Amino acid sequence: MSQRTQSVVIVGGGTAGWLTAGIIAARHQGRMSSGFSVTLVESPTVPIIGVGEGTWPTLRSSLQKMGVSETDFFRHCNAAFKQGAKFARWTTGADDDAYYHPLMLPQGFTQVNLAPHWLCMGGGSFCDAVSPQGQLCEQGLAPKMITTPEYEAVANYAYHLDAGKFAGFLQQHCTQKLGVRHVLADVTSVNLTEQGDIKSIDTQQVGQITGDLFVDCTGFASLLLGKTLGVSFKDCGDVLFCDAALALQVPYPTPDAPMSSHTISTAQTAGWIWDIGLPTRRGTGYVYSTRHASDDEACETLMSYLGAEHRHLTPRKIKIRSGHRTTFWKNNCVAVGLAAGFLEPLESSAIVLVELSAKFIAEQLPANREVMDIVAARFNDVTHYRWGRIIDFLKLHYVLTQRQDSAFWRDNVDPASVPERLKNLLKLWKYQSPWFFDEFDRLEEVFPAASYQYVLYGMGFRTEVEQQDNAGTAAAAARYMNDAAVLAKQMRAQLPKNRELMNKIFEYGLQPI
Repeated sequence: MSQRTQSVVIVGGGTAGWLTAGIIAARHQGRMSSGFSVTLVESPTVPIIGVGEGTWPTLRSSLQKMGVSETDFFRHCNAAFKQGAKFARWTTGADDDAYYHPLMLPQGFTQVNLAPHWLCMGGGSFCDAVSPQGQLCEQGLAPKMITTPEYEAVANYAYHLDAGKFAGFLQQHCTQKLGVRHVLADVTSVNLTEQGDIKSIDTQQVGQITGDLFVDCTGFASLLLGKTLGVSFKDCGDVLFCDAALALQVPYPTPDAPMSSHTISTAQTAGWIWDIGLPTRRGTGYVYSTRHASDDEACETLMSYLGAEHRHLTPRKIKIRSGHRTTFWKNNCVAVGLAAGFLEPLESSAIVLVELSAKFIAEQLPANREVMDIVAARFNDVTHYRWGRIIDFLKLHYVLTQRQDSAFWRDNVDPASVPERLKNLLKLWKYQSPWFFDEFDRLEEVFPAASYQYVLYGMGFRTEVEQQDNAGTAAAAARYMNDAAVLAKQMRAQLPKNRELMNKIFEYGLQPI
């Protein structure tokens, strides 16, 4: 009988490493006293990338299960609320071209598909017709009140955060509260068994570290899965053209300046600019295609967006290689985070992929080596599916554009660059609106059918629908859309400004659950 899986060794820190460590350790707390261990080995000399500032609502439950105080998280990670994303100038490029992808589902989403009813109404914002959240964002309101307990919501929310501070915060929580062993050491070599498993790693500072399961969180280097086990990388640059980013942290003009509770993504001639509001600064950056703009042109575009008062600041360049490993779990090694792959941060998919991967590992941790390959095959299947769906969803933002003002936008609508599955879905959606029954059948879809609706109809896509087809659900749809309008009015009246609530959290804290 195979030896039980008792030791998980995570190589690499940062958000991916520490979030994975925390999720696994929290899930297996009951086994710690009987010899189960989680060890994180982190180089003292390799800096983390530190620009992943957007998250999904899943992080709320991940942190809660890890026993993290939400108030402490806000205070220590310079974190703030995120209620979705505003996409500006993606459709026509005009000044008034904008739509929201909120985090709230349309009203009555599991009961009635509101999209065909809205289409028959013939006009107005889809988001505003089915959800109150776009209006909350537009008016700078928070998604909850100071009396709303930690992790609970009035309007669904995720977070914006300082990635560098978040990694340090998680490190402290994991080592002090969850029993994760932290080793600061540089890996000098990786030792394999005759069967090709990782037996141990040699480190410069503490010698050899053995383990039953190794998690590769070494970032773009992919030291374990890529370099040691030879798993190749599938490049997706033929679909997603952006291959560089210029990142810049920008101060507010005054400490009490308004703070957005949504990510702002503004399309440019060769890519798009992100703008994220944190309590003490804005995180900004230009994600662009070097085939369509030089670094100097990209820098000028970013500076024009930020204004003359920020021209003295120097952005940091980050190379983007869109794609992922052809296998994510091989033998006794699984890659999480940048070691598994990376895509442009258009819909904040990086951290949610870490969470979902870590959750899978924690919940389906192989009992022993005998069953590890079975679990690995499951993991590879679901992870391949997720990467494919994220690539489809990101490309959707580009293929729906009507912009013809630059080669970047013209090239993006070339059918040769569109994944086959997305082509088929777009063909289908000409005649029937996406809903959760048709193409979204996985238990944990990264982007549900509602997300596709918000982007499709936000960007002016039209589905051919007949009024009479809606007759059976017309009354229910009218009721749900009325509910959305009433809810929007109530929330606008009761919710505080985002900056106001953040100040109160920093001063008083949220109520514990």
